[in-house]
Amino acid sequence: MTGTRLREEAPDARLADAVHVVTRARGRERRRSVVVAAGLLAAVVAVFAVSLSLGDMVMPLGKVVESLFGGGDGGSRFVVLELRLPRALLAVLVGIGFGLSGAVFQSVLRNPLAAPDVIGISAGASAVAVTASLLFQVSGLALSGSALVGSVAAGAAIYLLAWRQGVAGQRLVLIGVGFGTGLSSVVWYVMARSDTTDAQEAYLWLTGTLNGRSWGQLWPLLSALALLVPLTVLAARALGPLQLGDDAAAGLGARVEPGRLALLGCATALAGVATAAAGPVGFVAFVSGPIARRLVPGRGAALPHAALTGALIVLVADFGAQHLLPSVQLPVGVVTSIIGAPYLLLLLARANRGGTGG
Repeated sequence: MTGTRLREEAPDARLADAVHVVTRARGRERRRSVVVAAGLLAAVVAVFAVSLSLGDMVMPLGKVVESLFGGGDGGSRFVVLELRLPRALLAVLVGIGFGLSGAVFQSVLRNPLAAPDVIGISAGASAVAVTASLLFQVSGLALSGSALVGSVAAGAAIYLLAWRQGVAGQRLVLIGVGFGTGLSSVVWYVMARSDTTDAQEAYLWLTGTLNGRSWGQLWPLLSALALLVPLTVLAARALGPLQLGDDAAAGLGARVEPGRLALLGCATALAGVATAAAGPVGFVAFVSGPIARRLVPGRGAALPHAALTGALIVLVADFGAQHLLPSVQLPVGVVTSIIGAPYLLLLLARANRGGTGG
């Protein structure tokens, strides 16, 4: 009887040990996720504070805080509240929009190249916005709206062209790259036919810039993100099954195509509103997701971390754009391209070494 009881208890003991090991591993992953998120948030806050403090007029942090709460002299309040604060807040929001959008695209399509600035979404926003600006003299909020319409239209067109009883990530990426190239040709054609001064302003916007941005560009973006971020969080419930592949997701009871369409729609809109506010800031969406997933391996898409990573990248890049060269403010897109272009080349080199680069 004793031997029989031991044999019956042994499987239960092994099962309990396995459950204990899995629980401990998940606990470590959750703790690492929280620590990394807290570290990214602290870095964002630190760079944000420095960006409010440094400039042509250097102010101690105490004076910055005083100005934020309505104290200090009029000059300090103007510099902090009207010049630096909206630009820094816009950098954070643009980074969140691009970072979250890129992470969703890459996770849903399971392709590291599937970022909105690679697969034609940003090109759609650029084509419509530049055409509206140079040919029809559209400006202000209407111009931002045209950029959003362009991104959504481009996303819908790419999705429909890639549809073959469902959407495969590789096919959508290839169609998106080709579609984006065609839209870029439209942009350069319109610019070539326009007045030189107007074309130069359009080129600056196409680079991606926060120069001269104010509260007028901030409020529409904040309102859009207040709607889109919760919608993306709700749609992300389908992301786990989708990352396992269509067959596995369907086997788990997930509605594959509606879930994918909702996620791609949210990601397209996020990229569109961010582009409308600051232009197509390059490579932020492309690198934020991979960096976040490296920081928290095992956490899937790591969407909150990707959003914080995007905010940190744009903040740091914009601070560098303002201060790298004396008396010159570079477009933020120039600095993000310096960061992102080597990563793209490295990714392509690794793909070729692995025999998947074509």
